[in-house]
Amino acid sequence: MGISLDQARTMIAATLETGREMGLKPLSVVVLDAGGHVQAFEREDGAAPGRFAIAHGKAYGSIMLGMAGSAQMARAEAQAYFMGAVNGVFGGQVVPVPGGVLIRDGSGSVIGALGVTGDTSDNDAVAAQAGVEAVGLVAEI
Repeated sequence: MGISLDQARTMIAATLETGREMGLKPLSVVVLDAGGHVQAFEREDGAAPGRFAIAHGKAYGSIMLGMAGSAQMARAEAQAYFMGAVNGVFGGQVVPVPGGVLIRDGSGSVIGALGVTGDTSDNDAVAAQAGVEAVGLVAEI
């Protein structure tokens, strides 16, 4: 089972709504499928145009490495050379910080990733988790 367009849109809407409820700065949200391809993206009014690349990098690193942004950040802090090499392998597309969330189905299989940027990375991750959970899937933050 993959992520449908309707699910991706619902995740984005729920992420943005959570961000507004939390009083966060304007967010940008991307949903990637299990192959790292963009399923859907939205950028709130007032969000900087470069935020797509950051949201994508958070989600892309999660799906390509099979680890959420918080785990990537811990790995970068412990083994900077490894994450530097990984980023080289992936053409500089990995942003190893919270806000990149793995999306798992009910059996625990990774079916995609959601990336959020705009506020602090920790707040981005909280909003992302709400988005994934809004469609009954499991968020690994």
